[in-house]
Amino acid sequence: MKRILSLAALGSLAFLVMGTPVYAQGESGIWTANVTQWALIAGAFALALAAASGAYSQGKATAAACESISRNPGAAPQIRFAFLLGVVLIESLVIYVFVISLSILFVKWPAL
Repeated sequence: MKRILSLAALGSLAFLVMGTPVYAQGESGIWTANVTQWALIAGAFALALAAASGAYSQGKATAAACESISRNPGAAPQIRFAFLLGVVLIESLVIYVFVISLSILFVKWPAL
């Protein structure tokens, strides 16, 4: 367990160290209309992918919860709680991608 925690800490530190040169650079002015259009397309693709995978995951979770409740009706409240918690977390990931896509759209919109 100690080894896993130390590897996770080392990996997190490496990730943070590799990202610092990004903030050291100044304004490059490379963000053109063409780059903006591709950023919007990438945001739309990310939203579509997140929505599709979220819907698939919610369908699988619903099917598993219904099957579990039908096998053991006495455990329905616990299964229902775990199911709702899982669905809320899946939906929150899709909402996060939606917010990121909207931020790309509204922050870089004037460059079009």
